[in-house]
Amino acid sequence: MAEAVGVHRLFPIVAIGASAGGFEAMAQMLKSLPARTGMAFVLVQHLDPTHESALTLLLSRLTPMPVTEAVNNLPLRPNHVYVIPPNKLMGVSGRRLKVSPRKIVESHLPIDQFFRSLAEEEGKWAIGVILSGNGADGTQGLLAIKAAGGITFAQDGKSAKYPGMPASAIAAGCVDFVLSPERIARELGMIAGHPYIAPGGAAAEDEEEEEKAVDREQAAEENVYGEILAILRQRMAVDFTHYKHATLRRRIHRRMALRKMESLREYAGHLRANTDEVHELFNDILIHVTNFFRDPAVFQDLKKKVFPRFFKDKSPEDPIRVWVPGCSTGEEAYSIAISLVEFMSDRKINRHVQIFGTDINESALAKCRVGAYPESIKADLSNERLRRFFTRTEGGYRISKPIREMCIFARQNVVLDPPFSNLDLISCRNMLIYLGMALQRAVMPRFHYALKPTGFLLLGASETVGSFSDLFALLDKKTKIYAKKATPLRAPVAFGHRTAAEPGAPAESPHLAAPVGPTMADVQKQAERILLTHYSPASVVINPNMEVLQFRGHTGPFLEHAHGEASLNLLKMVREDLILSLRTSVAKAIKQNVRVRQRPIRIKQDGHSLHVGIEVIPFGVPPASERFFIVLFHSLAAPEALEDMKPHGKKAPGRPAAEAVEVSRLREELTATRESLRSIIEKQEVTMEELRSANEEIMSSNEELQSTNEELETAKEELQSTNEELTTLNDELESRNAELEDVNNDLHNVLSSVSIPIIILGPDLRIRRFTGITEKLFNLIPGDVGRPITDINLPFGLPHLSKLVLEVIDHLTIKEMEVQDRGGHWWSVRIRPYKTTENKIDGAVIAIVDIDLIKISAQQISKGRAFADALINTLRRPVLLLDHNLAVLAANQAFYHDFQVTPDETLHRRVFMLGDGQWNMPKLRTLLEEILPHNSSFKDFEVEHNFPHIGRKKMLLEARRLAVQDDQQHMILLTIGEPDEKQSQ
Repeated sequence: MAEAVGVHRLFPIVAIGASAGGFEAMAQMLKSLPARTGMAFVLVQHLDPTHESALTLLLSRLTPMPVTEAVNNLPLRPNHVYVIPPNKLMGVSGRRLKVSPRKIVESHLPIDQFFRSLAEEEGKWAIGVILSGNGADGTQGLLAIKAAGGITFAQDGKSAKYPGMPASAIAAGCVDFVLSPERIARELGMIAGHPYIAPGGAAAEDEEEEEKAVDREQAAEENVYGEILAILRQRMAVDFTHYKHATLRRRIHRRMALRKMESLREYAGHLRANTDEVHELFNDILIHVTNFFRDPAVFQDLKKKVFPRFFKDKSPEDPIRVWVPGCSTGEEAYSIAISLVEFMSDRKINRHVQIFGTDINESALAKCRVGAYPESIKADLSNERLRRFFTRTEGGYRISKPIREMCIFARQNVVLDPPFSNLDLISCRNMLIYLGMALQRAVMPRFHYALKPTGFLLLGASETVGSFSDLFALLDKKTKIYAKKATPLRAPVAFGHRTAAEPGAPAESPHLAAPVGPTMADVQKQAERILLTHYSPASVVINPNMEVLQFRGHTGPFLEHAHGEASLNLLKMVREDLILSLRTSVAKAIKQNVRVRQRPIRIKQDGHSLHVGIEVIPFGVPPASERFFIVLFHSLAAPEALEDMKPHGKKAPGRPAAEAVEVSRLREELTATRESLRSIIEKQEVTMEELRSANEEIMSSNEELQSTNEELETAKEELQSTNEELTTLNDELESRNAELEDVNNDLHNVLSSVSIPIIILGPDLRIRRFTGITEKLFNLIPGDVGRPITDINLPFGLPHLSKLVLEVIDHLTIKEMEVQDRGGHWWSVRIRPYKTTENKIDGAVIAIVDIDLIKISAQQISKGRAFADALINTLRRPVLLLDHNLAVLAANQAFYHDFQVTPDETLHRRVFMLGDGQWNMPKLRTLLEEILPHNSSFKDFEVEHNFPHIGRKKMLLEARRLAVQDDQQHMILLTIGEPDEKQSQ
């Protein structure tokens, strides 16, 4: 039982969409949420399809609410959190989660899919939240939630790690609150108890039941509701009086929930004081969800059944004209344009296409004209259509220019403003469902008037032509395509008008134009004055259109309501015998503005004859110029009637009086008929001429407006292109400035860190920059920057410095010299050319290296070597000094003398390669190679060898390791003695 209550009772469902950087935002939001909000929370995030998700475990540590990974058919409960599993798609049906495998498609939009499903199922109990992420997933879903009456949130750009998804939703105009995750949580907690979304009874009523509930609720607030509509009419010039009341009330109560107001009167006061809120309510009322190629079967049927008839028996010069009223953000108009282009391309047809998109929402029309849409449209379009009809932009796609040029978007009130004409197709899908019956009755004749005789009307899936089946024939029941019917009489079309008293004045009621001039009280007063002078016979007051404004006296014998739709037209109410005489009399009174009286006419009533005289009297109500007419019906007795009906002048000889009277009556009736026909023909001709002239003017104005609109659009595109170029250039300059700043910082840090004195000179030999160590060593100051180098007293003598620098600059050479300062300190001065990134010479760089220690070491080494050479040469026995590779580093004069070799033949050669290889003895090699690794030595190693220059020689060899320079360089000292030396020892 508890489960049933949890499933079926209404409570808000909060859908949270996130992608990159979304976990941090979700964590902040859950931490700030109260434990008991009465809401269910569903998290939809872009997850890696190949790995298990730890999101459920991680989030469960952040909130006291139970956190569950979603499974198919899982019931939703308040104060619970549900997480989408990896590689799945999710929806809602019957307050249960529907989980299905992810489809392998290029565009994966799980957030949009869940949000749309939630909006369709839950309506005003759906709440959408978009957190950090890249791309545009979630934008279309938030639009659907807002259109269904739900509330929408997006994370602000400051707190979002990746603001792409929130920014896309905000740009689409479908976000109610832009807040940080913590503030979103607090806002959800505050609106949770508002009556608009507070938990209520069982499932929501359908629209008819809701309409009945609206009629019953809060009768005392009806006047306030009317005030709100009046404010909208005054500020936005649109009358919503005859829109669907249930829809209007839902939108109003939704705005009250967003403003945290529970009283309708309080909200009306807020509207009067806040113009921005009026605009917000206006946009909320007009919002509805659309997308490209909505219901693809409809567009397939258009290609098969409708488009071929556009080109049948028509001149190639005739354009194809399409009207999309209520076009919203333009997807429907562009979809029809793309379908027509595809159709004509397949059949090699070239025809001019004009598509008119109209709406009363200026902000939506601005988006239409730009033609830019988020990346989420990929879900509704094939890759081929994206490549062919769209261009990729930052953050989305834009309709290609040839398609944009086919479509003209303008503001138009479909009920009040004149419609387009000569149209091949009207696509009015899902607009009529928002209009009441009075407005639908006003719209349908306009559509019939606007279409060509071969034109078509396309309606939404839940819309029909209603009682206007005499105007349209159903062509396809499933896709709601209708064809225009030919009618003997054109359906009446009433064009409303707006008053031009002042800008922003309220619009006329869309269904009934308010009369300008005298009030009904003035008309009644004047009519009563005239009737009193004629003893108040049965009469009616009419206007020039023969519409009855008032009944006076007992008119039953002369007037009666006809069967069918109610009408106050006098000719539709008067008895048939009086129609001809009445039409003639009224036409004469209108044309000549004189009082007209007809001779009595005999009519039959209840089996008896009755003679009726008709009198038409024109009158006006000053100061207005409009004319009214009072029609008097005189019921005459038989003698009086016969007297009035006698012919004037001579009597016909030989004819009875009754026959003469009848002949006279017939003649007068014939004359009246002729006059009536003549009047009707003249009036029809005048009307046709006026209509022709008006149509020409409208067509001319339409062409001018179209041309102006195209010019403005072209200018706008050029300005936009220029602006984009300037923006790109500015971005490049900013990037370059940032790079220069980085380079400058790097250079500053390098120069500060380098311990080598460096002076950078310009081509004029002026100091451009120097390192910090230069400032310390050579007593330079920052003020020396810009001074010639010749003005600086350097501590060492360097003659002709300027000449040396100029030679480096002119000949691209490198100069290096060693100099001593006054204290005898050695420096190496190196002068190099200064090259720019373009390889241009722009000065020179002087680097001064301290080589004093190197000089001292070199001198010491030189002295040490000279001492070692002298010491070795004092020995009488031959001596070799070997390095770690057993190469000869040095030899004394005794060696050169005894073995008859030169230094060139000895030095830097391995001992085994000396002479003809006589020293290459395996035993000797082994002994020498083991000295350094094992720190060993040998002595009295006897060798006998035949040398080319000195003959056969016996030697005693002795070798040991020598360590110098802190024992880091090892050498071997090899001495060569005579055998007799051993005997003497």
